Amino acid sequence: MPSPRTSDSRSDIRILHALEEVVEHELDRHLRVFKEWMPHEYVPWSSGRDFDGPLKGEPWAPEQSPLSDVGRVSMVVNLLTEDNLPSYHHEIATLFGRDGAWGTWVHRWTAEEARHSIVMRDYLLASRAVDPAALERARMTHMSTGFESDNRHSPLHTVAYVAFQELATRISHRNTGHNSGDPVCDRLLARVALDENLHMIFYRNLLKAALEIAPDDAMRAVADVVSGFRMPGHGLPGFERAAARIALGGVYDLRIHHDDVLQPVLRHLKVMDLSGLGPEGLKAQQELGEFLTSLDTQATRFEERRAALLARRDAARGCNG
Repeated sequence: MPSPRTSDSRSDIRILHALEEVVEHELDRHLRVFKEWMPHEYVPWSSGRDFDGPLKGEPWAPEQSPLSDVGRVSMVVNLLTEDNLPSYHHEIATLFGRDGAWGTWVHRWTAEEARHSIVMRDYLLASRAVDPAALERARMTHMSTGFESDNRHSPLHTVAYVAFQELATRISHRNTGHNSGDPVCDRLLARVALDENLHMIFYRNLLKAALEIAPDDAMRAVADVVSGFRMPGHGLPGFERAAARIALGGVYDLRIHHDDVLQPVLRHLKVMDLSGLGPEGLKAQQELGEFLTSLDTQATRFEERRAALLARRDAARGCNG
């Protein structure tokens, strides 16, 4: 993949100003459709009890967890990703600014995202779903490292990234709930996923406007982001191992990423059908098409390998049984 262009500050300022009216419109729309909800209403407080320590409660043990193995791994990854909100806020506030509609949106988005980490942690602790000490140590390690975006090239790269990332997060939460083995967790994550969907719509509509305002630059940003996409939790300790378990468990894998995240956004924006592009935009569009074809092939190969692995595991269990 060719290196993304170096961001030009004058061009960035022009684009941010050009999108300001769109941000204001989308913010008004978001506030109209957003439905207030309370994290404490989704937490099974009656299942909670004191842990060992100063209160001399009961130590945590794996058999206390109501979650499936993949549900537990995925919940921890998702929560630790949400925990890094201060770093995400710093990234987007620095890029988009704290004034006007941009600033209002950045703070509103941050406040809504904070709910997610609150409710997920409260659920995990009240239900004794994970080792609380291990969870806290992982949080300290992850947040102490901080987060630096892969998409610091331009505001358009960031807008493109969050349009896909918010949908990826929604899908990850929803599939985690479906595979969690606990209806309480499933209901909670369904509610969180509704927020993520609204955030996706906000950024997707912003990206649509960007493709109209600066089509060549926006197309380049989309191609760069799609071909180099990584979830914001990629810096977590043990992320690769956890991601492999999550993929094998069918929560989030290459096929889901291609079919349920990338393609819906690209189709909605008609990115591959966009006309009127200059040479650079056409080049980026072609690169994007080639990458998607390659990713589709990789996804099919992964599905075949996973099916073979699961078949071997089932056969081994049958022999041991």
